[in-house]
Amino acid sequence: MEYKDYYEVLGVDRKVTQDEIKKSYRKLARKYHPDVSKAADAESRFKELGEAYEVLKDPEKRAAYDQLGANWQGGQDFRPPPDWDGGFEYSGRGFGQNQETAFSDFFESLFGQRGAADFRSSPSRGQGEDHHARVFIDLEDAYQGAERTLTLSAPEQDSEGHVRMKERTLKVRIPKGVKKGQHIRLAGQGNPGMGGGPAGDLYLQIEFNPHSIYRVEERDVYLELPVTPWEAALGAAVKAPTPEGPVDLKIPVDSSQGRKLRLKGKGIPGKKPGNLYVVLRIELPPVSSKRDKEIYQKMAKEMAFNPRINLGV
Repeated sequence: MEYKDYYEVLGVDRKVTQDEIKKSYRKLARKYHPDVSKAADAESRFKELGEAYEVLKDPEKRAAYDQLGANWQGGQDFRPPPDWDGGFEYSGRGFGQNQETAFSDFFESLFGQRGAADFRSSPSRGQGEDHHARVFIDLEDAYQGAERTLTLSAPEQDSEGHVRMKERTLKVRIPKGVKKGQHIRLAGQGNPGMGGGPAGDLYLQIEFNPHSIYRVEERDVYLELPVTPWEAALGAAVKAPTPEGPVDLKIPVDSSQGRKLRLKGKGIPGKKPGNLYVVLRIELPPVSSKRDKEIYQKMAKEMAFNPRINLGV
């Protein structure tokens, strides 16, 4: 996916004010309007200008775009990191579906998901606007519940029209059993209300930090467990880690690579708790000594085993 420098499209510096962005867009839009311009690429340039202006005219979208731009390393192929907007607080002025489809894949990849997930409320008269943010927690927090201090950043326009990021820190209680994609509502933590009206709410969308040994699907948790060939073949009792601590696990006789063992109810807690699935990964001992080599040679000689027999060779 081609990276697009929206500042370059509009012919402005990254430090310009919002008013300067508007002036540049209006000037270029008049120049490349298909009904006026004779340039062969007028229509594509006009559309590109509209895409760039749609982002940079809005302080929130501009700040998010700037934040993402720091992760761009050059080249034409570009994919936003999955956690690029973690901790970024926004008001929920998303994109309508019809509007999204009018823009390029690059534009939609940056903001389409946020627009689709826009659960904007309809505030009453004077009520402040709701805010939203995506935050990351550890898997263990979902098992035990926790209190975490989170830092959120939100764009703010200063008196000169420049956009800057403002941070705030909140203490948040993570409830036991929370799962990926679930929202935590913090009442009164959104925008202040107009004329003394009540403040909006802050909605935190929960995501899990990548884990070194577990992966999560809904409430189910998966663990890839290394076992020896003899443990898999002969059966064994081994210790297996879980987010709640080690457990004794029985490896059935004649287990194969990828066999899935279910620990019922050991997934993420809830009214209907998930399961923990242990997927066996058979590890072969290395040949690190003469004795190791002799054992392998004896196995090759005495065990009638051909793993390719079903391939017809």
